[in-house]
Amino acid sequence: GAMSVDSITDLSDNTSKLLEALQLSHPHELDPRRNLGKKKTLSLNPITWQVPRIVDRCCKHIETHGLQTVGIFRVGSSKKRVQQLREEFDRGLDVFLDEHQSVHDVAALLKEFFRDMPDSLIPRELYAAFLSTASMEASAQLAALQLLLFLLPPCHSDTLHRLLRFLSEVARHAESSWGPDGQEIPGNKMTVSNLATIFGPNILQKEKPGEKDAGAMNFEDSTAIILVLQRLIEHYQTLFMVSPEMQCDILRRLFQTDPDVIDYLLRRK
Repeated sequence: GAMSVDSITDLSDNTSKLLEALQLSHPHELDPRRNLGKKKTLSLNPITWQVPRIVDRCCKHIETHGLQTVGIFRVGSSKKRVQQLREEFDRGLDVFLDEHQSVHDVAALLKEFFRDMPDSLIPRELYAAFLSTASMEASAQLAALQLLLFLLPPCHSDTLHRLLRFLSEVARHAESSWGPDGQEIPGNKMTVSNLATIFGPNILQKEKPGEKDAGAMNFEDSTAIILVLQRLIEHYQTLFMVSPEMQCDILRRLFQTDPDVIDYLLRRK
């Protein structure tokens, strides 16, 4: 988690639940390649990214050391080493992952984290709604998925965005390519479909881990989960973007319900 750097709770008891829920962002904030030296346009409710340390560090490790690793997330890992890393993160230690850690161990740790979350990354009350989008036409599905993503709590939303960005990068290296010197660079063989098959059941869960029938899933649900996660990976950039029109609509609504928030935002800018 993370603390707000510009909390609207500083206002009064009449805080805006709408503003907190949407956590509107400026498009440039979603681009990890943005020039950090430039003056950044602030979001309506800017907070630091609420991504668990273990998720960000595992993703960065694999992005740095494992994008060319064949069969990542499918090849076995050392249960002992994974358990040791898990315990270190659980104790709150500042775990440093470098080239000495096995990519497969870190990949297994990342999968375990999402699998064992007390509440799944996509909250269980939205499970049926997300799955229902699998049968929609492409444009309608993307529109529905975006509205559902807006319902996620900020921590879930930020963490899902980080995961999808990471999975998209892994899939981009699935096929073999050729380096500038003509040398073949092996692909990791992990396509979007393969990644969705592996991660889908970990982030879209109907039952809590360990509950009765938690491991049981019918074929229709399994297929729908994979299709939905594929779309999320393929279109995550546009799905997480809040349009200027929607931001204006929110500001108009806030002006009617929470004028003190609007006054606060305008004075701050």
